[in-house]
Amino acid sequence: MLKGIHPALSPELLKVLAEMGHGDEIILADAHFPAHQLNNRVIRSDGISVDTLLTGIVPLFEFDAYVEAPLIMMKAVQGDSLDLSVEVRYLKAIETALHKSAQNQSAVQNLPKLARIDRFDFYDRAKKAYAVVVTGECAKYGNIILKKGVTPVVP
Repeated sequence: MLKGIHPALSPELLKVLAEMGHGDEIILADAHFPAHQLNNRVIRSDGISVDTLLTGIVPLFEFDAYVEAPLIMMKAVQGDSLDLSVEVRYLKAIETALHKSAQNQSAVQNLPKLARIDRFDFYDRAKKAYAVVVTGECAKYGNIILKKGVTPVVP
């Protein structure tokens, strides 16, 4: 166990987060996501919700400032509907984590923007993602892509 590291973050996940470069993407996938079919680097975080992982990842992760939306979720398939509380829960976890981590920094980061893309476009992104983390999230359309930015130099 390390001080300051959320206990939901496994050593394997920490290693992957550290290996990622700017522009790389990681998917926090719900329990139903076809991760092993789409990507060769799959990390299991069974039983852990996406918002819990976001709480642990966000203080360690710089979002890409050079794209309009460094957060991407899936649109509902035609004829289906979204549970908007899922997006609200994820954004709340991100906002809370950003504010907590900013207590040790001089400036608070802005909440990153979120976009939604079609299901098969999301799957295409999953094929190219640096890694996919399969969680215990059971919410329908509970997948989110995080795009990594450049970590600022700390003086």
